[in-house]
Amino acid sequence: MSYLSGRFYVHLVVAVYGTLSDLLSVASNKLGIKATSVYNGKGGLIDDIALIRDDDVLFVCEGEPFIDPQTDGRPHEGLTGSHTDWLTLNVGGRYFTTTRSTLVNKEPDSMLAHMFKDKDAWGNKQDHRGAFLIDRSPEYFEPILNYLRHGQLIVNDGINLLGVLEEARFFGIDSLIEHLEIAIKNSQPAEDHSPISRKEFVRFLLATPTKSELRCQGLNFSGADLSRLDLRYINFKMANLSRCNLAHANLCCANLERADLSGSVLDCANLQGVKMLCSNAEGASLKGCNFEDPSGLKANLEGANLKGVDMEGSQMTGINLRVATLKNAKLKNCNLRGATLAGTDLENCDLSGCDLQEANLRGSNVKGAIFEEMLTPLHMSQSVR
Repeated sequence: MSYLSGRFYVHLVVAVYGTLSDLLSVASNKLGIKATSVYNGKGGLIDDIALIRDDDVLFVCEGEPFIDPQTDGRPHEGLTGSHTDWLTLNVGGRYFTTTRSTLVNKEPDSMLAHMFKDKDAWGNKQDHRGAFLIDRSPEYFEPILNYLRHGQLIVNDGINLLGVLEEARFFGIDSLIEHLEIAIKNSQPAEDHSPISRKEFVRFLLATPTKSELRCQGLNFSGADLSRLDLRYINFKMANLSRCNLAHANLCCANLERADLSGSVLDCANLQGVKMLCSNAEGASLKGCNFEDPSGLKANLEGANLKGVDMEGSQMTGINLRVATLKNAKLKNCNLRGATLAGTDLENCDLSGCDLQEANLRGSNVKGAIFEEMLTPLHMSQSVR
């Protein structure tokens, strides 16, 4: 192993083992320098210790380009931009020695290929050592150069793949771009779709100021126990609340539009002024719920899927159930005074004991519905079918 000190080379015989970093450490200690690069006798940069063979003559340096001892200290031909294959690049202050064919052959349409295909084709600038100047990030350039050498994407720990991708796009290394995009996608943590627990949600509620709008749109609460919680005015639009326990919960003026409430238990919940447009509550239990707001704000369940729900004994004065589906639902002893049931599917629905005074049943489907013991007789003027 040799090191140029002034005009004289210092020679040293060492055993090569371990990693390239180990070799550089040995050279630094033996020669009293901070060795950063190792070259072979032809000026080729050694980036893998496996490339070193027995009896190889190696040259180490502290970052400066390779100086061939046979040229009496003159820079290697490749460093002066001659037609030889070896080139040294100064990328952001860091030197890389490679071959012209490496930069050109694998990606002939890339910017690097066009820069070094022909001598001075792009008027490439050189520093005082003869290295070609490229004003880019050296840490992101190194994986690109290695890819051009052997066709494999190898990125050291701590290197941001997004930075390498940006450099690959800048230099037009198209085949590498695809590899990087796949690697970035695979490095992303898997999305956590696990349901939110009661404990997590309570912690979330306590950390939110009372006057702040709480938005839980699209969140997954499937199977969670949210019973007896104060959930007033919360936006649950398109949230997954299937199989949740919401018994005795206060959902006054909550937004449950297009939410999934299938199989959930909402017994005795406060649903004053709730918005449940086009929600799915199939098979849910809503026994003894209060939809009636003394201030006159009406609950809106227009277009909701309420197949097979049990709403027995619920207070639903003025509720909007327009074009909702209540097939096979249990509405026994419900207060539906003034309710909007226009176009509602009430097939096989149990309405016995209900108060339907002033309810709008125009165009509703009451085939097979049970009306026995209704508090208010159903009049033909309500145009049911």
